Amino acid sequence: MSSAPVLLTGATGFVGGSVLRALLQRGYPVHALVRDRSRLAPADGLRACPGDLADAAAVLAAARGCEAAIHCAADYRLALPRGAVDGLIATNVGGTRTVVDAARRAGLRRLVHCSTVGVLGFTRAAWVCDETQLATRPERLAGPYKRSKWAADQLALAAGDDQLEVLAVLPSTPIGAGDVRPTPTGAVIRDFLAGRIPATVATGLNCVDVEAVGRGHVDALERGRPGRRYILGDQNLWMAELLARVGRLAGRRAPRWQIPLAVAYALAGASEAFARGRGRSPAIPLTAVRMAAHPMFVDAARARTELGWDPGDLDRSLADAVRWFRRPGG
Repeated sequence: MSSAPVLLTGATGFVGGSVLRALLQRGYPVHALVRDRSRLAPADGLRACPGDLADAAAVLAAARGCEAAIHCAADYRLALPRGAVDGLIATNVGGTRTVVDAARRAGLRRLVHCSTVGVLGFTRAAWVCDETQLATRPERLAGPYKRSKWAADQLALAAGDDQLEVLAVLPSTPIGAGDVRPTPTGAVIRDFLAGRIPATVATGLNCVDVEAVGRGHVDALERGRPGRRYILGDQNLWMAELLARVGRLAGRRAPRWQIPLAVAYALAGASEAFARGRGRSPAIPLTAVRMAAHPMFVDAARARTELGWDPGDLDRSLADAVRWFRRPGG
């Protein structure tokens, strides 16, 4: 890649922030599309471009002068209050269409779309999936977030042609410092450290260092093949294993008990009903329990082989997460 600027969406997010750091470390000037400039620390080579995905003119203005784009912005929520689904779809699917259109109109030659391993066809049998195993029945995916990201993934890759090369990266579960909102897994770590998780469910996930995920996006920008998907993941862990590792780092005992999925479904149903009556998001989203029924184990061999990607040090990123959530006000 040349030293022409890269358009980046989602630069103030958990993953997008790691992508921003990786781009700047490798010497790329960056046009960062942001709603609030105050959330973006000044840096050499960084230009804050005001706007969001709902404003096509702002996205196009940010893309002008760039040679490539990395699209990370997304609405990542599993627990949604009533009436919020349309907004999530507008951001995740409509926003991806806006970025693709802006990239084409501004003459960009390459677009890296940040997808998710959630678009893969996981089963209750805990099979390990690779990039070829997309969900074939997206309507059966758990919740509007996964379904919207599946649609965005399809839209982005279908837009690739001789003028605009498009490829996708599929992060698994990023771990590390700076998980502000936090992500669902970050919330689990936070709540475990606070003593609010007395038991787990029998689910599994793939965990990866968030800083390595940022570098993986730039590796894909530089070396990825057009039309390809690349999983950015590291270690497949059962939830009990994850909390045991966090517990050892934090000096806490991991939960001894495991809740059957049937009990988790019942608790989530009660939580959803309680939340609806008060106009709030549920404490235990039914979508999260549905996801838990299908362990999300993946194989990231393609990214390591084709991109030369290094998944980093998961133990270090877990320690970073512990320090982050234990900080004052964390």
